[in-house]
Amino acid sequence: MEIISLQTKHTTYQMGVTEHGFLVHLYYGKKVDCNMDYLMTAYDRGFSMNPYDAGDDRTVSADVLPLEYPCYGNGDFRTPAFNIKSSSGVLGCDLRFRSMSRSSGKYSIPGLPAVYAENAEAKTVEILLQDESAGVEVILKYGILTELDVITRSAVIKNTGKQPLFLEKAYSGNLDFLCGDYDVLHFYGRHGMERNCERHTVIHGIQSYGSRRGMSSHQHNPFVILAGRGTNEDDGSCYGVSLLYSGNFNCEVEKDQYQQIRFGIGIHSELFSYPLQPGNIFYTPEAACAYTSDGLGALSRIFHHLIRSHICRGIWQKIPRPVLINNWEATYLDFTGDKIVGIAEKAAALGVEMMVLDDGWFGDRDSDDRALGDWTVNEKKLGGTLQSLSKRIHDMGMKFGLWIEPEMINENSRLYREHPDWALVIPGRKPVRGRNQLVLDYSRREIVDYIFERISEVLDSAQIEYIKMDMNRGLSDLFSASLQYQNAGKTMHDYVLGVYHFLERLISRYPNLLIEGCAGGGGRFDAGMLYYTPQIWCSDDTDAIERIRIQHGTSFGYPISAVGSHVSAVPNEQTGRVTDIHTRAVVAMAGSFGYELDLNLLSKVEMEAIKKQIQDFKRYWHLIHNGDYYRLTTPGIDTEVAAWNFTAQDQSEALLNIVSLDTHCNSPVTYVKCKGLDGNAHYQLEGTSQLISGNALMEIGIPVPIVSGEYHAWQMHFIRL
Repeated sequence: MEIISLQTKHTTYQMGVTEHGFLVHLYYGKKVDCNMDYLMTAYDRGFSMNPYDAGDDRTVSADVLPLEYPCYGNGDFRTPAFNIKSSSGVLGCDLRFRSMSRSSGKYSIPGLPAVYAENAEAKTVEILLQDESAGVEVILKYGILTELDVITRSAVIKNTGKQPLFLEKAYSGNLDFLCGDYDVLHFYGRHGMERNCERHTVIHGIQSYGSRRGMSSHQHNPFVILAGRGTNEDDGSCYGVSLLYSGNFNCEVEKDQYQQIRFGIGIHSELFSYPLQPGNIFYTPEAACAYTSDGLGALSRIFHHLIRSHICRGIWQKIPRPVLINNWEATYLDFTGDKIVGIAEKAAALGVEMMVLDDGWFGDRDSDDRALGDWTVNEKKLGGTLQSLSKRIHDMGMKFGLWIEPEMINENSRLYREHPDWALVIPGRKPVRGRNQLVLDYSRREIVDYIFERISEVLDSAQIEYIKMDMNRGLSDLFSASLQYQNAGKTMHDYVLGVYHFLERLISRYPNLLIEGCAGGGGRFDAGMLYYTPQIWCSDDTDAIERIRIQHGTSFGYPISAVGSHVSAVPNEQTGRVTDIHTRAVVAMAGSFGYELDLNLLSKVEMEAIKKQIQDFKRYWHLIHNGDYYRLTTPGIDTEVAAWNFTAQDQSEALLNIVSLDTHCNSPVTYVKCKGLDGNAHYQLEGTSQLISGNALMEIGIPVPIVSGEYHAWQMHFIRL
């Protein structure tokens, strides 16, 4: 058997080519230095189909082989990663190995986000699979980031025949395991409560998690973990896969009749049937994969490093981002230029660095049923030009930002009256509305270009350093006026390509612009968006206690630097809960920090607290954004406090954060153990003369004070002597 091994610093990913040309997956796990083909067995399995070229050998069957990129049509009845339909309606193909090549550097993907690296940091392996009779070639691409222990997967599909083909399924990657007992961890939710971690045993049959909403969605996230049954935060084998894609996706986990497990991820095959003309090429999105035997926390830190250093781009990738205040929860759509300046004046006096003007600055946008698509400044509402407002803000020493929602349109807008065919609306049928708005057909490049030019005119008219790019409804009514025949699957994917094209043009034209992604909060929180926007509004739920759970789940696959998080008003707009402003700040500091409230309603004590919070955030920024993040508790499950700490990568300091979630009469003392410290060193708790060994902090921990009342928070800074 020909062996193909991909080696990282601590892992081995190994494939083999059978005598009949099947590309099989032999092993992925802790680094080994031997051929793993000894794991393969061959038996005559009852009613398993045999390839014709195997002759009378009934021990060969695609239905039991651990296939690297399984397709429908070769006798494998498990869930495939790939399926095609011919123009005459014939389904399936039989992909066989043809060749393999290696090169230095990391591949890129035209029109799609992808992990990047310097040539010395990465290698690329390409494997060609082919079915000549079906007229299709598939090039499997592997990017190997050796030091980071990451392997990326993508596929390039070419129609080599003379007739059109339709891609019915084209996953980015697949992992087949010959044996093992695993749990799957996925991250479900809803608007206002995204990315809750749910763990359950992989059972016989197919378990799937995905989105058909045209975006990665609040409901499921394109980051999934497969973990050994006993794996915990600090120990055990686990695999993470993050799909760099912001549209419909699906992850499927199947345990078959022989206890083998198949784990695949890619574009959702429902609402997908992509036409491929002769000679045309289709690129799948990329999936980033990692393995560790050191538990879920170590796996998370691999992805944190990957996203911070090899997915996020631009000047804001690694430098401090301004502490901002957003006017939304203070004014909603009811504001004037003077009111915005008034908010900025109070904020500037407290140390806030940027004023963000949210929804309502354009067209006649005085309610949420009008003016989306009319990207012209409402100078009457602002009392002058956007440039004059921006100058007033900048004269205070602050930066200035804007909210936009460029993918949407209201029926009550000038743009819709002029171009009703630009919206995704089925002729002769009343459209499905979401938030009183329709979706622009971003699968059409001329529409993307038009919106880009209008937004650019606004950005060129004033000094603007930040954009919050929102998207407040899913895709339905999938009729595109540009298609000769309607194909929802093509429209869905091309829409995402249109969004990426818009963002790529935006960051190319405005390289100093900080863009925060948003989709009704966390409805498009994925690694694909982070390629264009280094931070994403984590959730529209700004309640501090709710945010603990949301940010906890988010941390499994995404770094703290990617999390947009604000201190908001109390009683909280979403839950009505009242929490202390210190608690709100401790929670919001686990992200890109800011405020979203009416400063006029705060007491002098709260105003002074904000000054200190901003100073503390700046002081701890290097730890929060670039340090190693450790989950210390599972909020509300294993303890009645939520706790996490940031540790410098050289272990020189750590920031411990604790929030109480409940209160009791005559309560026992809770102890929180730190992680990631130098066990042989001593640490001083800042503000005290107390010295504690690293081992003591990690083995016994810190007692949480017992105080009266709910939702208290503590922040403790430890410095190694």
